[in-house]
Amino acid sequence: MKAVLDRAFETPERREALAQLVRYGVIGAAITALGQLIYYVLAEWRFTSPLVAIATAWVVGVVVGYFAHGSISFRGHGERDDHGRIGLRFVVVNLLGYLANSFWVWWLVERLGEPTWWPIVPNIVLTPLLTFLLHRHWTYG
Repeated sequence: MKAVLDRAFETPERREALAQLVRYGVIGAAITALGQLIYYVLAEWRFTSPLVAIATAWVVGVVVGYFAHGSISFRGHGERDDHGRIGLRFVVVNLLGYLANSFWVWWLVERLGEPTWWPIVPNIVLTPLLTFLLHRHWTYG
């Protein structure tokens, strides 16, 4: 374990990437919790269909996430000269996240008939890892 930790912290770039991952995790967890709460309330209480509920949660997450991740998670990383490019890439990455989350909702709830809470698990584990990597290397890279 010590060798793994030593390797993770051996360069300033790795230390910064780890710090970004931690910040992204904390901010992302809060945004994800908010989004999944919105999804669950709308879907479970039948305010709307599960797919409309996840779309609504995504819109809220994108707006909050753009400002939070840009100013906190990835502060000091990459260029910030072209806000149009960053904004477009941010939306594209989050669209991919939305598609991943929608897939889990469709497959687990709509297709397999499982409880509405089942997609929350992959939505909070798999999708954030995918979007972190894309944001770090493409959006803010």
